[in-house]
Amino acid sequence: MARVLEIADGFIDTVAKYHPLSATHMGISGFDHLMPNYTPESAEAFNSDVLAAQKEMESAIPTNEAERMCRDTFIDHVSISIEQHESREDLRDMNVLFSPVQSVRSIFDLMQRDSIEAWENIASRMEKINESLAGYRRTLDVGRSEGLVTSVRQVDGTAKQCEVWSGQGESAPFFDSMVSAFWDSDVDDEALAKRVKAAADSATVAYSAMGEYLRKEYMPSATSVDGVGRDRYALSAKAYLGAEIDLEETYEWGWEQLAWVRSEMTDTAKKIKNGATILEAIEILESDPQKMITGEEKFRQWMQNLQDQTIDDMQGVHFDIAEPVRHIEALIAPPGGALAMYYTGPSEDFSRPGRTWYPTGGKTEFPIWREVSIAYHEGVPGHHFQIASNVAMTEELSRFQRLIAGTSGHAEGWALYAERLMGELGYLEIPDYYMGMLDAQALRSVRVIVDIGMHLGLKIPNHSGFSAGEVWNADLALEFMRKNVHFPSDFLISEVDRYLGIPGQAISYKVGERVWLEARSSAKQTLGSGFDLKTWHNRALRLGPMGLAQMKRELE
Repeated sequence: MARVLEIADGFIDTVAKYHPLSATHMGISGFDHLMPNYTPESAEAFNSDVLAAQKEMESAIPTNEAERMCRDTFIDHVSISIEQHESREDLRDMNVLFSPVQSVRSIFDLMQRDSIEAWENIASRMEKINESLAGYRRTLDVGRSEGLVTSVRQVDGTAKQCEVWSGQGESAPFFDSMVSAFWDSDVDDEALAKRVKAAADSATVAYSAMGEYLRKEYMPSATSVDGVGRDRYALSAKAYLGAEIDLEETYEWGWEQLAWVRSEMTDTAKKIKNGATILEAIEILESDPQKMITGEEKFRQWMQNLQDQTIDDMQGVHFDIAEPVRHIEALIAPPGGALAMYYTGPSEDFSRPGRTWYPTGGKTEFPIWREVSIAYHEGVPGHHFQIASNVAMTEELSRFQRLIAGTSGHAEGWALYAERLMGELGYLEIPDYYMGMLDAQALRSVRVIVDIGMHLGLKIPNHSGFSAGEVWNADLALEFMRKNVHFPSDFLISEVDRYLGIPGQAISYKVGERVWLEARSSAKQTLGSGFDLKTWHNRALRLGPMGLAQMKRELE
């Protein structure tokens, strides 16, 4: 009988076989020249292999606690995958952030560019984009024939991305940047240069064709209804959280969290300027030249310096940070994607470090009041510390746990908890930076309200002081966000599109943070004077990535 770890780690090969982009994310060699087969047949074949792995793992007997925990994590992971496949959601898998159109484009941000082999991989992948997207269109067409379609909003947003990346907007085609990068590299191979150029041109044509398909063929079939309804929402939220929750209770809790954070913002505004309202204080933070950085590269370097300094400050004092985790890269994201900062983890061998990506949206001036907290969220002690530390835990965790396992609730919950933690540790004593953290908390609280509200079609409660009795929709959500959080308008528009395209992901931040805070509070009550924060953090993170329900069980 195969041991637990052998089954779990063998599943890595299954994922890499069907999802070569995931292999690149994980840093597994041998797949960087391939593109996914997005056809319905490939999805069925993958699900069959997942079912076989689930059956094998369920019959495996753990020999120790580490294996028991790995087995539980694995069964949770594949069970959700099977449930999602059986729901046939893959037949309408299109949104502005996490669907194949974005995955195929963004993988080129992570690929090595320092050798002939690396550029052959890049050329090979660009050559396969047309076939890959054609298979994806076949899947979407099956969905259309069954009435399983996404919304007009998601189709329009995805089509716009295709148009930007194929050079139909103000920017040059994205894949032209790959040609420029080849010429800027140290690789001198005329035949390969011609191949890269031809492949880039074919990729541009492929994205242009994808955009045209979405506009002309798919759009007439798309639904005008943005929300997905209770059943689809509950399944999607379960996948992002790794737990089932009471949606109505969580919705009401979101209102409570927003009231708390707005009260804190009111008090903090007066510390920025005596007697100032929230809006007046934020106007100062947004307009004072002394409180901003001008220039994209200067801002990138400031972000890099902040990440590096935070790692130095945290190491050995508040956390034990493994040596390879002490390196992170701060980068500017390519144009065309969503406007939220994001993180990509390191490769398995750390030859590609963890990276934070900041989409500027064309900005050249960067008020820093909110960026400090965002840096803590994406870098250390947030995503980079958690995710890269897991990758480095080769002795404690299975390869499956280090590279694949985990949920948005666990990871995003930790990152939001990390923002609040930095305030507790004294790193947000400057009122400007504390206001930035609070505004981020307001955004995440609003997400809980509008995400559940829009998808379930809930009425706005009487105690809200905002359009009481009306049913949530995208316009009301945007108006509500503009009233309660203070991010740029284009970002908020992008956020509403995001929530409606990936139901349940937006709530994973606050719901995950809630579980992390409750677990810490429980440990404090149990241990009393014996509670040590650094020790608790180290123990909690050494459990590895998992769903929130399992995390609660393990920490208790």
